[in-house]
Amino acid sequence: MNVLTLHVAPYLDSSWQWHDDRYRTADRRSEIVPLRHPMVEHLAVSDGRRTLLVVRERVADRPACDTAVRHVSEAAYDQGRALLDQWPTDYVAVETVPDNPVRVTAGPCRTTPLYLAHDDIHLHGSWDMADLRAHAHGINTLEAARLLLYRPRYSHDTFFTGIHRLTERFTAFYGGHLHLHYPEPSLHAGPRELVPDADVPGAFVQALDDALDVRPLDAERSVFHLTGGFDSGTVATRAAQRYPGVLGTAALLIDGPGREQQIRRRKEMRNAVPFGPWDAVADAAVDLPLHPECARVRGEAISPYEEPLHYPFVRMTAQIAGHGAHTVVTGLGGDEMVALSQQEYLHRAAGRMEDAAGLPWIGRRVGEVAEFGDVGIAPPAAVNSMTLLSLEISAPVLLRAGIWPLHPFADPEVVALGEALPMDWRELKQLQRRRLADLGLSRDVVWPAERESFAEVVQNGLLTYGRPLLRRMLASGSPLFDAGLIDPDGLARGLQRLDRGPYEERRDSQLIEVIHLHQAAVAYL
Repeated sequence: MNVLTLHVAPYLDSSWQWHDDRYRTADRRSEIVPLRHPMVEHLAVSDGRRTLLVVRERVADRPACDTAVRHVSEAAYDQGRALLDQWPTDYVAVETVPDNPVRVTAGPCRTTPLYLAHDDIHLHGSWDMADLRAHAHGINTLEAARLLLYRPRYSHDTFFTGIHRLTERFTAFYGGHLHLHYPEPSLHAGPRELVPDADVPGAFVQALDDALDVRPLDAERSVFHLTGGFDSGTVATRAAQRYPGVLGTAALLIDGPGREQQIRRRKEMRNAVPFGPWDAVADAAVDLPLHPECARVRGEAISPYEEPLHYPFVRMTAQIAGHGAHTVVTGLGGDEMVALSQQEYLHRAAGRMEDAAGLPWIGRRVGEVAEFGDVGIAPPAAVNSMTLLSLEISAPVLLRAGIWPLHPFADPEVVALGEALPMDWRELKQLQRRRLADLGLSRDVVWPAERESFAEVVQNGLLTYGRPLLRRMLASGSPLFDAGLIDPDGLARGLQRLDRGPYEERRDSQLIEVIHLHQAAVAYL
């Protein structure tokens, strides 16, 4: 299952043809394999010298493109190349020209990751980092420090040297050496003063409708995440009003004090509007992360950027795929859409080195590079960088199951609406709360008393399955020890504290990232 994999050699044959399931040059030295999925299309145009190959999300009310290479004039090629930037959904474009480097460009609406690597002859790319495993040369110390300090940054860096991320509007050139080029920063607006009769809820609903309508959504084969939270609840209930009695839902049940509340809130949401009868529920309290059957734990080359609660999400996704769905709609990005700025709510950024004082396993190299965590990061995008990282995290599990993800809150127009709203519409997610209240939902839904999170699931996973993994890591060694990123003596102390208890969430939960990075380093290096 490939959204896009590529193996392209520059300076050689540039005469591309469609062959069975891929584009291939006549000399068979280069090929591009796009995803075959109802939500995705691919096309290629050539003016006899230049060839542009595009894999992109489809838009509604347009037939899917013919897969054959289309031969056009130089002027038509130039026009098509210029219009690519106006495509309203996700795309990746590859351009080959004889005697020129290969050029790979991404659009501004990133939905899935694309990782790049190269050897002496080819540029390689894939949404699945495991496909590039042979090109991982070592651990990127700076990126590892960001991850261990829980200070992720959106950049072309990955945990492994030799593997790079194609960020939004990013351009990569390969002609024997790889040149990575960030775009200019996206412009952002601040909150605006509303006119007295401004219909904010109406504008919000219209923006969500537009974000879904731009794509050819097949309601009968779409499942909406309905976690019980504000963001997925807002998206799913609105869609159910538009497609009554059709839409399936899915959720991962949490553990702890918020569990029964989550179950109640989901039930009330499903009863408030006419959803379809099908509801996929996986229990994360049973299918714990770090389970022995988890692909990460079994030693498969799972990217450190994939879903941290990998096993339960795989289990839920399998249910969705078994239902016959090929599209999942989520509420990802809702937090960032209504986030308060530093000026509105002064807060200190998390992930500073001083925050690691209680983490005895943090190695000396983390402290040496922590202050450089913002070096080389991508410029501001139209969509919040944390949202973009979240989309990349969620995509691979879905893609392996043949499911395409949609995220209305990551639509640039929805993001722009959030930026324009005054603080009183964004604070404490008033926008989403008011939307749910307008549906007549109870205070239990709109103002829940208990926290709903995966904190208890992570705790149980660490105490049940994580401790043996940490002991094995200490006994057999780790590339993280060798790189000075994890102090083995400090990790042993952290494990002793975990054994003796009591469990302290802010400190001990971060051990799951240590395990994830160790498993990835062992699998890739």
